[in-house]
Amino acid sequence: MQQQPQMNPQAAMPEPPQMVSMKDAMYFSDMMSWNLLAAKKAHFFASQCRDPEVVQAIERAGQMHQRHYEMMLRHLQNPPQPPVM
Repeated sequence: MQQQPQMNPQAAMPEPPQMVSMKDAMYFSDMMSWNLLAAKKAHFFASQCRDPEVVQAIERAGQMHQRHYEMMLRHLQNPPQPPVM
């Protein structure tokens, strides 16, 4: 059996890097697309349901994806500023 590497809390990045690689930028774009599509699909499928409990559950899932999309957008629009010395 292969052991999974343990997460080292000291290895965590204390703050985001000043630059994002092209690969990371493309992944951000993909994540935003996935969340936006999931939110749109949830809204569509909720409109097709007749059971109010199912509609509510699907709408909650869609709202979660919408929040995730908006959170990523805010982070990308307001990058951290370099410290002033």
